[in-house]
Amino acid sequence: MMRVSLAQQRAPAPFPGLLAGQPALPVLAQSGPRAILGGHQGIHGLADPIQPSATSLFGPRGGCLAGKTGPLFVCDTGHHRLLIWSLAPDTDATPADLIIGQPDFFHEGRNAKTEANAATLNVPVGVSAGEGVLAVADAWNHRILIWHGLPQRSNQAADVVLGQADFHGCLANRGSNAAGADTLNWCYGVAIADGRLIVADTGNRRVLVWDRIPETNGEPADLVLGQRDFTTRDENAGQDAGALGMRWPHGLALSGGMLLVSDAGNNRIMVWRGVPKSNGAPCDFVLGQADETGLDINRAAYYPTASAMSMPYGLAAQDGRIIVADTANSRLIGFDLGGVAMGTSAVYLTGQQTFMDKGDNRWGLPVRDSLCWPYGVAVCGSTAIIADSGNNRVLLWEAAS
Repeated sequence: MMRVSLAQQRAPAPFPGLLAGQPALPVLAQSGPRAILGGHQGIHGLADPIQPSATSLFGPRGGCLAGKTGPLFVCDTGHHRLLIWSLAPDTDATPADLIIGQPDFFHEGRNAKTEANAATLNVPVGVSAGEGVLAVADAWNHRILIWHGLPQRSNQAADVVLGQADFHGCLANRGSNAAGADTLNWCYGVAIADGRLIVADTGNRRVLVWDRIPETNGEPADLVLGQRDFTTRDENAGQDAGALGMRWPHGLALSGGMLLVSDAGNNRIMVWRGVPKSNGAPCDFVLGQADETGLDINRAAYYPTASAMSMPYGLAAQDGRIIVADTANSRLIGFDLGGVAMGTSAVYLTGQQTFMDKGDNRWGLPVRDSLCWPYGVAVCGSTAIIADSGNNRVLLWEAAS
């Protein structure tokens, strides 16, 4: 009987000899991640994420380290919970120490199959820690949960909720058809940076900025980007793609004075040279497209390049570089912040062999240094935390030397 491989073969280059692929420097260490969490292997080598436990993950979309040694926070999105490791793991399959969102490590379900409260979650996606504060984007409860002081025990209640009037509210825009400065709709990204709280309010096609970390429930934002005011919520601000509007904001970073937003729906990164001071301020330039009006996947080509992207969701800054989770191309790409401008090409790459390659796990089964739809990326010191969502795992991976 002839044996047939179930692994998909790597696609050939479209024009052999003409497009041989551009050389790239690695974003992360070529030896691979120092620790892999989740990604349990099941039949045919594929990940088996179904049963929740202290070591399993199901479609994780975000993670972060509060410090070089920990704690580590991971949004186990498909299991509707936040997992916490007191110390940053150095070995594979290290079990989590604490949990928020479920009664124990072996249960799952939206809001723990009960009503929303200060310790439940419904599709948690983004997480950020800084200045002793933890913020979680509880996307399908349309709210941000904030802990003033990092959680020290399982199911420790959040101190503040944004997007809702109280911890029991869970409707998009508080049940209204219009947005407001104090409402949220599918908020997928959150960042604590330079004393500010920044939120990707994805369903309202906008980014909200609080000038300080809120201390009371339902505080309104101070600034909106992507829309001209706090009440409108139109895709691309109700016009063709440009420097003002957004389609699917997700990742956020503030570095070198620059504010960066991954606009996954327009396949680009929006960049402001400084944090804007007025609502609806247009970005200064974009990465991933030739100009602000471009919006096509991979600039309307099947294969990517160093200057094209396909649904970039995650974004982080590291030592003068920007790391982008180019999600649908199953790769990480990196840019030097110095001199970055309209349409600048990436110079760093991890997850694929060349800038012209794409494919989940390089068209094969998962291996230690491959990626499948990486959604989230965060950085702490020299360590990157990659939410390798399609492989149901999180990677702790050191920067390339």
